[in-house]
Amino acid sequence: MDKNDEELVEKAKAGDAASFGELVAKYQDKIYNLANHVCLGLKSEADDVYQETFISAFKNINKFKGNSAFGTWLYRIAANNCWMKFRKKKAEKLVSLEDVRELADVAHVDEVARRELSESVAKGLAKLSVDYRLAVTLADIQGLSMEEAAKVLKISVPAFKTRLFRARRTLQKELE
Repeated sequence: MDKNDEELVEKAKAGDAASFGELVAKYQDKIYNLANHVCLGLKSEADDVYQETFISAFKNINKFKGNSAFGTWLYRIAANNCWMKFRKKKAEKLVSLEDVRELADVAHVDEVARRELSESVAKGLAKLSVDYRLAVTLADIQGLSMEEAAKVLKISVPAFKTRLFRARRTLQKELE
């Protein structure tokens, strides 16, 4: 674990809210990006996962043993929150064309091409299972190593590699 994280975690365990705030500031973008990609860019869903992750981390900071990096622990909490959210919403439509259009309008550079690409990727991701979406997001979007991503998902590295390979292959077929 990062030396600075270790000190901040120890202070947070002792009740120092400012130290926990520093941890939140350090990891908030990474956790939000994970939630946003796994929740298919649905802002309200990503916001919920993001908030639930940090609330849960705050409530359970004393249970963090330091066996893994603090960031890995947070990713695990976020991944669990994503899974719970999608278990509850299995029957609902996950992406509307309205949400995909909002994603595409983020930048003005070559807007038409960007919109088509965003829609294609969003539709492809929407067709993946949550497990596959998490694998692609952790490895390809968040840039975690195979070892870190496997730890987050609590699976072996070979199992993660297999899951990522299958997810990429499925996504590629969807995009063709």
